[in-house]
Parts: sequence; structure tokens; C-alpha cells
Amino acid sequence: MNKIILLTGFEPFNKDDINPSWEAVRVLGDWQEGDFVVVARQLPCAFGVASRLLHQIVEELQPSLVIMVGQAGGRVDMTVERIAINVDDAPIQDNRKRQLVDVPVVAGGPAAYFSTLPIKAIVHQLRAAGLPASVSQSAGTFVCNHVFYSLMHQAADWGTTMRAGLIHVPYLPQQAARHPGTPSMRLADMIEGLRIAVRTALAYDVDLREAGGVTH
Repeated sequence: MNKIILLTGFEPFNKDDINPSWEAVRVLGDWQEGDFVVVARQLPCAFGVASRLLHQIVEELQPSLVIMVGQAGGRVDMTVERIAINVDDAPIQDNRKRQLVDVPVVAGGPAAYFSTLPIKAIVHQLRAAGLPASVSQSAGTFVCNHVFYSLMHQAADWGTTMRAGLIHVPYLPQQAARHPGTPSMRLADMIEGLRIAVRTALAYDVDLREAGGVTH
């Protein structure tokens, strides 16, 4: 029986008409290789709604690996997130017109959870393939961090062997064109980067020990 790998991306937000996280993830839906198959799902950019839907999807599919993907406009590379923190502090409204400020993701939950992906190995392999990448020390405090923390908290409660984490991708060129001077990445490179991330996460039980990490 094939392992199920879940990739999630987000719907567009902040008055944009495209979200590179979903554009890249949806291409990989039904990708099969070796002993795994990828399932792609879109999440709403909305506090609470997104995390509840993600929990339902995970309970239904029972994936071995979950890679959540989000947009981080302004970043120059694919950033593999190290940590999710227990705070929602939104600089803008989400798609349900909610703007949470200094609210815990999970009341009484731990301050943070670490990704269980081999984050250094993923960055190493992305760079080896000629793709710009780095370890990020901050997933922000918007909906990406919200679902990242929420899933890791749920996984801790379940006691599951499922591995999970979050990767941020930059703007697409057509988005950067509306924000002069902002970096971007080609969709084809994002897709290839996610393929590498999946393969690496499955290949490494223990992460590499390499220096690296950027605080955004």
C-alpha cells in the first residue's frame, strides 16, 4: 500500500488573485513515485477555518508526511520553517475579515513546536539542485504559522509518527511585477523544489547537522 503524502497550499489572500503555494501544490496532486502518492489540498486563508479543515483532512487520509506550503511575499528563496509559535498576530485581515491580535493559537498550549521535517537536509538538496533556499527561524504570525502550530499540536496529542512542517515560497513573477523591486521565483522552480522536499523528507530519518538559518 502506498504511503500518502499530503501537500497543502492556500487560496489567494490580501486582494490578490493568485497564491503560488497552491499553484505549485496543485500540480503535484496525484504524483506517484516509488511507494508513495501525493494528495494536494487547498486551505482557506482564515484563522480557525483552515486549521479545522486541515485536521479533518489529516484524520481522513492518515498521511505519513505533511508539507504545508505558504506564500511569503518579499522573501528571496524557498524557506523551510524551523518552528511554529503559539500566537496569532495578523498584520492584515484574513479572508473571513478577521484580524486576530496577540491571541494564542491553542490556549494553554506550549510556546512553540519544531518542524519534524529534515529541514537542513531539504535546504541542502534544494541548493544542490541550484534552487535558492534557506532555513527560516520564523513562520510569521499569520495563517501559515496558525495551521503549522495547530497541526503540530494535534500531532503531539495523537502520538502519531507522521512528520510535518511548513515551507514558504516567494511571489511568482506576475505578482512581483505589481510590487517593483520585490523578488520572485518561477513556478517551475517551486514545483521542482517541492518534489525535492518530498523525496528528501522520505529519505532522511535524521537531519543533517549544518549551520544555517535566517530570521525574517
